[in-house]
Amino acid sequence: MLNKAELLASPVQHIDITAHNVVPLVESMRSMAFSARDLARAADITDRMIADRDCGIIFCLAGSLISAGLKKVFVDALRANMVDAIVSTGANIVDQDFFEALGFRHYVGEERLRSGMFDAELRELHIDRIYDTLIDEDELRICDDTIRQICEELEPRPMSSREFIRAMGAYLDRVGCKTADSIVYEAYQRDVPIFVPAFSDCSAGFGLVAHQHSRGDGPKVAIDSAKDFYELTQLKIHNPTTGLFMVGGGVPKNFAQDIVVAADVLGKEVPMHQYAVQVTVADVRDGALSGSTLKEASSWGKVDLAYEQMVFSEATLAVPLILGYAYHKGNWRNRTARRWARLLEPVHAS
Repeated sequence: MLNKAELLASPVQHIDITAHNVVPLVESMRSMAFSARDLARAADITDRMIADRDCGIIFCLAGSLISAGLKKVFVDALRANMVDAIVSTGANIVDQDFFEALGFRHYVGEERLRSGMFDAELRELHIDRIYDTLIDEDELRICDDTIRQICEELEPRPMSSREFIRAMGAYLDRVGCKTADSIVYEAYQRDVPIFVPAFSDCSAGFGLVAHQHSRGDGPKVAIDSAKDFYELTQLKIHNPTTGLFMVGGGVPKNFAQDIVVAADVLGKEVPMHQYAVQVTVADVRDGALSGSTLKEASSWGKVDLAYEQMVFSEATLAVPLILGYAYHKGNWRNRTARRWARLLEPVHAS
């Protein structure tokens, strides 16, 4: 029989890119081939966009990245002023980052659990599995209910996910963040907006459902995805030179790429994203968005071809190398914080 306490005994440790200077390693990969050479070029492009003083940088995060141990990589990028806005799946921001900010953890699963043969037993123990990572379902329900509580405290109106996630950061600021590293909390402190276009597709959805059910026909909090799109488009119009660092694909990738077209719809001519890097394992042959190449995006008028690079690699391998390279090159020291959340506050006030 599986034992819950024993299964949830070894927390996932988040890798620290500041502690490992990978610059010589990545530079040595330039003269290799295949994915190594692609990764080295992606690192150069990422460093180039950070060095470009005019460039606003948007991180797009899809997949289970925080539970896998990449949280501190993105927190350190925030602290080093290497990112000006984040577009993410809800799982990364709510189920994983905010979850840990409440004092909970993800745990290393035993090798045998990957087989799937023990999933029924895990369910009986209220343990959720993400491949080789485990989460306490009872703690996740607390996270869900915390979202409901935040809903109850807000003005009952439609709002962008960016506004709601900022309220999550304010909640952590008020009650105390229970971990040293949190994307939601660090972004709140640094006025970096976070967008989750499919906000209900995560634990936030359960909290929102509970809130709306309790309000019946009365006024209630709702997430306006069109307002998300409008707000992020305003950032592109305000700061025409932009770069994308994309992990995975899906909604965050397409949402961020599409703001070039959205600006055109609003009568504002803006350039395509000048820089773009994508780390993915998705196949290009089935037409799925996660694997569609950046060159394909250029045909839609979204991404310039001068500085774009696909890296077909699993994120936990490639992301620490690419962002670790950019961190230790040090060009972030010359960047000025854009604090784009402040730019969007007039949208909030309206």
